[in-house]
Amino acid sequence: MKIMRDPNHSGITAAPATPDETSTGRRFGDVILDVRNISLAFGGVKALTDISFDVREHEVRAIIGPNGAGKSSMLNCINGVYQPQHGSITFRGKTFDHMKSRQVAEMGIARTFQNLALFKGMSVLDNIMTGRNLRIRSNLFLQALRIGPAEREENRHREFVERIIDFLEIQAYRKTPVGQLPYGLQKRVDLGRALAMEPQVLLLDEPMAGMNLEEKQDMCRFILDVNDEFGTTVVLIEHDMGVVMDISDRVVVLDYGKKIGDGSPDEVRENPEVIRAYLGTSH
Repeated sequence: MKIMRDPNHSGITAAPATPDETSTGRRFGDVILDVRNISLAFGGVKALTDISFDVREHEVRAIIGPNGAGKSSMLNCINGVYQPQHGSITFRGKTFDHMKSRQVAEMGIARTFQNLALFKGMSVLDNIMTGRNLRIRSNLFLQALRIGPAEREENRHREFVERIIDFLEIQAYRKTPVGQLPYGLQKRVDLGRALAMEPQVLLLDEPMAGMNLEEKQDMCRFILDVNDEFGTTVVLIEHDMGVVMDISDRVVVLDYGKKIGDGSPDEVRENPEVIRAYLGTSH
């Protein structure tokens, strides 16, 4: 599968102050997320050891590695599920070492998970609406009554969600219970719920796991469109190396909780240590 990015197609309206340029000619901005010397252990088991990397605004940053390399643990540290024993994470100049998931979400970091956690009995529309919870200002009593400002606010949020449904091309399923949808469409709903939070950084944990080729192509297209049209920075974990090498601007490689590679897809592909640990020895 080959997914190509159009370097002339971008939704970024303002040029970054000190832009860099990828090998594909795409430009991205200053560091938006800076991970420094993160170490995480569970008892005597070290999940991450002194991991450092940065993410630049508007780029697609991939994290790869074998099973058990610490990829999901790294995302869990970024979005506040795990609290690392050492190191710090800086988001838009604000450094934190202990942050709860809700606080991270309020700052502008959204997350999808490898194992879907959708409300299977609720419709597509209502599932994606849950992503607007952080932005609802009316109290529960007014929401329940749906009167006055609460009703107007809910209508605004529903209009926003309808635009996401259109963007993800799932209009035909908007009132369908999510549990009745094929797996690939459920993944799309999960992405929509994260987008409903209007994130500045979107963390995707194996967004294409379990998909067939056509579903992967669709998901790649949506991820690139989110990045290009919305200007959303994307950090993704993915095992499909064809996908990673095609859509990523930079790749960081983990192995047994340690960083063994970091650079452009071409640099990572040619890194001898990465080849030995993950990609397989070339003849």
